[in-house]
Formats: sequence, structure tokens, C-alpha cells
Amino acid sequence: MSVDVPLAPPRRSEKELRGLIEEALFLFDDDADPLGLLSWFGVRLGVHRIAVAVSFSDGVMACLGARALPGVDLLFADTGYHFAETRGLRDAVAAMYPVNVRSLEPDLTVAEQDHRYGENLWERDPDLCCALRKTAPMDAALRGYDAWATGLRRSDHAGRADTPLVSWDDKHGMIKINPIAAFSDEALDACIDKYGIMHNPLRDVGYRSIGCSPCTRPVVDGGSDRDGRWQGRTKIECGLHL
Repeated sequence: MSVDVPLAPPRRSEKELRGLIEEALFLFDDDADPLGLLSWFGVRLGVHRIAVAVSFSDGVMACLGARALPGVDLLFADTGYHFAETRGLRDAVAAMYPVNVRSLEPDLTVAEQDHRYGENLWERDPDLCCALRKTAPMDAALRGYDAWATGLRRSDHAGRADTPLVSWDDKHGMIKINPIAAFSDEALDACIDKYGIMHNPLRDVGYRSIGCSPCTRPVVDGGSDRDGRWQGRTKIECGLHL
């Protein structure tokens, strides 16, 4: 006996999605509750049409996604270079929160990449390494969603100073939601403390914005959260948000 499997709803048209952006920007400003913003999109689009990108540098976006959009997909680029603490937070979130954690793996394992491009590509060509191990898997995974939410904040660095709460993502052809765009470093820490959000233990020993282990260092007192990424280089982005 055959069983009918319900089909996923078709993607919304660009015109309809852009209309939702205009509506959201009319209803929400920088002081808006991130949970309210995400919940609103969940109602308008449906939870399964939204993805939440997470790095597990902290658990804020995972917690927001779980509370505002139970059952949502969390997209984690599993580069093969992450700290054990980062993978541990991923596993804890998957076990404790009502979310679907999708670990996105590159086409090449680390060993296969070493064979093709030479060892320590991250040291010789970090842009290519990021493109292969993070950007490409995330780009592929985003296909089929109508919107994605990220943890981008204006305080990350000067290049993100104008990050809007909601915008049209030309690269992926979808809505991009940045619910904590207006959060300062202090506001992020306060949010973690207030709600008892699970966080990456590396934050307790000076690591703030946590990426792949070869390219992340602790932040010196007084430095911004992003100072520990790609130290000694002009690189400030992995390429996913460019």
C-alpha cells in the first residue's frame, strides 16, 4: 500500500517576499524583541521555510530559534576544523532544544583537501579554505528556504555597521533576518546571563567570536569580539555574508 507524502509548500515569489520585508520594517525597529521578530516571520512564512545559521560561538541564535520557531532547522557549517567545545555545544543544543541541527559538511574531507590543495590551506589561502569548507555548503543548504536568520551584529566590525534587521539577500534570493543586529557585546553577554543560555566554554577563557581552531585566538582585554579571528591578516569575513 502506498502512502502519500505531503509535499513541501512551494517557495514564495520574490515579490511576495519583498513585500514581507517592507511590512516587517514597518512593524519592527532596533528596539524590537528578537523573539517577536522571528516569531512574526514564523507565522507569515511557516517554520519550515526559515533556516537559522549558527556557528555555536555562543548559543544565542540557537536559543532564539528554539523559542521563537520550535522545530526550525539550524544550519551549522561543520568545517572539520572546529574546536571540540564548539562541537560539544552543537550536540548539547541538538539534545536539549526543539530544533533540527543540520551539520553541513564540505564535499572534501580535510584529508582530501590536503591531498588536492596541499596541507594547511587555511594558512596559505584562507579565503579559498573558507569558500570550500563553509560558504559552499551553506549556500547549497539555503536553497529551498524563503528566509534565513543570522547572528550578524553591527558591533562585530566596521563592515557590518549598517546591518539591517531585515533585508533582501540578492546572493541567495531570499529574506535575510538579523534579529540581534543592534546588540552590543555587552547586550549579548547580558542576554546569555539573563536567560541562562548555553554558551561555548571557550568564551570563559578569552575566546569571543569563535570559528575554526587554526584561525581563532583569544581576545586581548579591551578588544572587540571579532579581534580573535584571522589575527595578523586583513581578512575579517569568511565570505558567507559578502
